[in-house]
Amino acid sequence: MNAQNTGLKWEQYLAETPQMDYSSREVQQFIQTIPVHTERVKQAISIYEIVRDSFLYDPYHLDLRPEFLKASVIASKKRAWCVEKSLLACTCFRAFGFPARLGFGIVKNHIGVEKLKTYLKRDEIVFHGYVEVYLQDKWSKCTPAFDPRICKLSGVPLLEWDGSEDSLFQAFVENQQFMEYLHFYGEFEDVPFELMHREMAAYYPDLFENPVDTRAFSFHFDSKLVSI
Repeated sequence: MNAQNTGLKWEQYLAETPQMDYSSREVQQFIQTIPVHTERVKQAISIYEIVRDSFLYDPYHLDLRPEFLKASVIASKKRAWCVEKSLLACTCFRAFGFPARLGFGIVKNHIGVEKLKTYLKRDEIVFHGYVEVYLQDKWSKCTPAFDPRICKLSGVPLLEWDGSEDSLFQAFVENQQFMEYLHFYGEFEDVPFELMHREMAAYYPDLFENPVDTRAFSFHFDSKLVSI
């Protein structure tokens, strides 16, 4: 399914790119799992929910290399982290004709992150990904990161999106703080690899100086982008 002309002059937010390769066999096969609706809002919500629910959220295997951080690679996985799921969702939105762009921020998770902190050596989760979609004459943010299983394990409600209001991580679960947004980098038409490497190297220098590649945790990056 190819992107359709929406009448907007924002071709860059509908474009196929090396990272958002929606004509690839892998992405086209994934798109076949998304129910087709004639109503635009229902279609957008369906894309969001299928990407959210099709992959187990896995923040323990992070790969920043351009040849691996692309929709066709992600579509073949069973587990994915927030940037991967947001990239695939953005790609699918564009394939269905919805202008879409990637958003990134810094968040602090207050529930169930003790194990992750041992690897990151920081409280902050840098370059958390979300998607911004142009729908009903405005931009709307959605966050397809947490699947039903991880929500149940974490004791947090599944994050829904109505295609209109921004749907970012819940700040509180009952009276307990859950997710805190510390900074927004903004929205981008494609993956800002140089900025991502620069920011993550600043916050997680140990991961760049002492690479880890185990079954429990792995982190890969493009060494050419670290010094830019």
